[in-house]
Amino acid sequence: MPECHTIPCLLSPWSEWSDCSVTCGKGMRTRQRMLKSAAELGDCNEELEQAEKCMLPECPIDCELTEWSQWSECNTSCGKGHMIRTRMIKTEPQFGGAACPETVQRTKCRVRKCLRGAGLEKRRWKEAR
Repeated sequence: MPECHTIPCLLSPWSEWSDCSVTCGKGMRTRQRMLKSAAELGDCNEELEQAEKCMLPECPIDCELTEWSQWSECNTSCGKGHMIRTRMIKTEPQFGGAACPETVQRTKCRVRKCLRGAGLEKRRWKEAR
């Protein structure tokens, strides 16, 4: 019998690379090819799929804030005034992420009425001195 020669693998060309597995940041992409010769004609040890890393622009990072603080005391001891509360920035926005909203809020407050006579008494006391 004449010597048998193995038939080489017949493979299709590689496909185009797939899209990156992520829409931003680091991911993977793949490509494939197919076996064209019948498997019974011989072993084919060629790879049929390849993968590689891909990198897209960084993912947007939105601003992150702490919870609001408690409202401050009213800034006056009588009459109209204001109170404030604050919150801190935990993460600054990056790569087009959402901007930080306000970090200070102010609201009106009203404490008991101021006594008008108190100012008059002080003036009389100064004059008496």
